[in-house]
Amino acid sequence: MPDFKSGNAFGGRLRRYRTVIALASQAAGSTIALGTIPAGEVFAFGMLTSTVTLATATVAVGVTGTTDKHRTAATFTTPDAPTVFGNAAAVGDDATAATTDVILTTGVAALPASGTLVADLYFTNA
Repeated sequence: MPDFKSGNAFGGRLRRYRTVIALASQAAGSTIALGTIPAGEVFAFGMLTSTVTLATATVAVGVTGTTDKHRTAATFTTPDAPTVFGNAAAVGDDATAATTDVILTTGVAALPASGTLVADLYFTNA
């Protein structure tokens, strides 16, 4: 039986952290800050929405040292279609022990020269 006493598992507040990224040919291997998450929060899921295809460029979402913690590097090729992500291990993690910076890392190819990528991160807290 799940532990429903924890606000991180049941009845907690869902908080969204949004970052709007202006696409400008960011090179493969670039790191883009997505937000600083306070201690005590648990990753629920994330969502990416782009106005353009990212073609062969890949994006991963994670933290320094584990750049694919929340989303394994993958392409994003369907514009204007919000895409939910969340690696099972990250969704099942305990609450953050300290303030945590979440990053997006690009790979394989540069991002497009124009367009907008919106990254929404959702965390729960008690």
